[in-house]
Amino acid sequence: MLRTEGIEDLLRFHPDVKTKVDSGYQGLARDFPTQVTTPPKKPGKDTTPAEVTPGEAQRHRQSSQRICVEHAIAEPKQWRSMQRWIGRREHFAPIARAIAGLVSDRCAMR
Repeated sequence: MLRTEGIEDLLRFHPDVKTKVDSGYQGLARDFPTQVTTPPKKPGKDTTPAEVTPGEAQRHRQSSQRICVEHAIAEPKQWRSMQRWIGRREHFAPIARAIAGLVSDRCAMR
């Protein structure tokens, strides 16, 4: 799905863009190592505690940096009208932008 969404094309077209993603995008990080950062893989069961701590700290740091993005992605999903859109397709994009603007304005006021 990722390849069909055009993310790779965007990264190629904008080589100065850098992004932090979750572990589901390991392949994208492999293909664009200077642009895409994923958290380190979870340690194996035979890993010593001394080896686990630095990796877990790095995973936690990246998670903390990404939490605002995750919340921004989740917020519009809570709007009932967006969960089961039954309106005309051509009206969806402007309404989605309007809701995103409302959410953004509300978050900026906090």
